[in-house]
This record gives sequence, structure tokens and C-alpha cells, in this order.
Amino acid sequence: MARHSPFQCFTLSLLILPPLLLAAYFMAAFPKPPAPIHVHSSLASLPPTSKTWSIYPEDIYPGGAYADLPYGRVRYWLLGPENGKKVVLIHGLSIPSIIWKDVAPSLASNGYHVLLYDLYGRGYSDAPQITYDPTLYTVQLALLMQHIHWEKAIVCGVSMGGGIAATFTSQFPNLVDENIVLVASAGIMESTDISRTAKFMSSPLVQTLASSGPVRRLANQTSSNLPVDPVMDLESEMETKARQRGRDSVQAAVEIVRLQSAHLPGYNAALSSSLRDGPIRGQKEAFSSKGFEGRKVLLIHGTMDTTVDPKYSPQILQLLPKETRRRSKLVQVEGAGHDVTLSHPDRVAGAMRAWFEGKTEV
Repeated sequence: MARHSPFQCFTLSLLILPPLLLAAYFMAAFPKPPAPIHVHSSLASLPPTSKTWSIYPEDIYPGGAYADLPYGRVRYWLLGPENGKKVVLIHGLSIPSIIWKDVAPSLASNGYHVLLYDLYGRGYSDAPQITYDPTLYTVQLALLMQHIHWEKAIVCGVSMGGGIAATFTSQFPNLVDENIVLVASAGIMESTDISRTAKFMSSPLVQTLASSGPVRRLANQTSSNLPVDPVMDLESEMETKARQRGRDSVQAAVEIVRLQSAHLPGYNAALSSSLRDGPIRGQKEAFSSKGFEGRKVLLIHGTMDTTVDPKYSPQILQLLPKETRRRSKLVQVEGAGHDVTLSHPDRVAGAMRAWFEGKTEV
């Protein structure tokens, strides 16, 4: 066996010990305090000349106000009589509360006390620069209900809002009334439902480049020529149908997506993170949770939806607890697409009211 001289051992020690000590120092070093979360502004920060004020004004609904929550200001509206049955309407991935433009007033005029609000990163709510996971959205709603002193409400969600409603019911069952409504609900979509382009565009690297100053200035100058959604073309179906039908509500919703993408620095990042980390996928356990026990769930889905495949509503129905499934119902709106709340508002609102009132025919 070869023997090492003391000099060789000393040399080896000089080579090995400093890196080990340095590594130990950095591993044991106490971390710096977390940096404050940066919060991007909302549509409220745009000048009065912006087209957004005419398409989606701050007072689009009566009873509007702001709640100062931990991750920024949240815009909300309260419609209908205060003593009416409380209903929360949750919008989806890219279109803010304008998606309920015709449904909300219908419910309010029929005696329901309706809460609408813009999710973080959309419309008139601020956009915190954080991960947009399911818990961010559920805590936002829980704190908002606390802010307006609501102890419990019927929870209704459209598209990604359905995934939020499911997770909210799972996490905060004491805040949810007996009835739940899921319209064209996401929540259990597969990764294969998302295009390669959308996956690429939602990557952190691409979003970092897209939020840079030069790109944002270019977007502001060319907003009228932007695609419906640079993150994923979820609303392309709506744009086509808007041209076909000429419905003002659908056209306004499509346009507000473009304008948010062009003018709100936190919007695309919010959508991208929601696409990767949010409640569009992975919510099977939420739908099957104890939070859904003792509930009645109304599912509404257009038969021609090309954004969230109509096959998912029956699958959601099967995920519900057995007794809840027996008390629940799926309503298919013939010929309707993903924009069913805008294209068929009377059908949607009518089905919701009938369901709330316990009628057999919905």
C-alpha cells in the first residue's frame, strides 16, 4: 500500500477543506428576508381615453367597490336585494366579469343577491407577481366574502371558474350553500387538451421576454391586430361566433381580452401561470371531496364547446360523492359553444333559477 507523505496530506487538505467549509457556510447561512411581492396595476390605471372604459367600464354593474386584500385590490359588485339568496359568480381564465353580463342582472332582478368580482390579474383587480395556483383563487374568494360579511353563498363558476368553485367547495365547505353551478367547467382537463403553442407561450422564459419593455410597447401600438389570447387561443371560438351572430356581448368579451393582453403588464403572466399551475387541471380530488357531500350540483355545457370538451361534464358528475351525484343534473345546451353565458344567457339564468328553486324541470 502506498503511503502519502505529510506534505501530500497537507496539500490535499488545502484543496479539499476550503470548498467544504465554503459549502457548509452557505448551507448554514440564514436566508435573506423575502422580497415584497410586486403587484401590477389593473384596468383602473389606464387613461380615460382607453377603449376599455367603453367596452368594460368600472361601473358595468351597480354596487361596485374595491376590497384591499393581501395580494392587491380586488374589484367586486353586489347586485340585487340584500335579503335575497346569496349567489357568487366566478369567471374563467381570460375574460373578466363581463362574461356574466346578461346572467347576473337576470338573477338580481329575480330576487337574488349576486356577487361578481374580477380574479387577480384580470379586469379591475390587481395582478400580484406570484404563482396562480388554486389556493390563490380560493383564498381570494374567502377573503372577499369575509370583507362583505357573507357567511355562505351559492357558488357558480364558468370555465376555469368551475375549477375554482370545486376547489373552494373542497377547502371552504362551510362557506358554500347547498347549491353549486358549474358552467362549461374546467378542472379535469388533460395536458393534451392544451396546444403545443399554448404550452410554449406560457413558459416562464417566453413570458419574461413578453413582459419586457420593448415587447410591451410594440403590443400597445398593435393591440388591434393581436390574436385573441397570446397565451392560448381559448376564445378563438368566441371570435368566430361573434362575427357569425354579431352579438355585442360576445364581441365585447373578445375585445377586452385583446386590450388586457396589450395594456396590462401582469395579465399574460397571470394567464400563463394559471394555465400551468391553476385549477384548469388536476381537480379530480376536489370534485370527489367531502366538501361536495350534501350538495346539489347543476352542470351546464354547450354541445358545441371546442374549448372545454363537453365530455368533461359527465365525467365531473361521476366524480361527485354518490348521494350528491344522485341529486345533481347535467343540462346540455344544444348548439352552444364555450360562450354559453353570453350566447344563451336566458337559458343559463333560467336553468340556474329553476335549480335554486328546486324545480324538477331545469
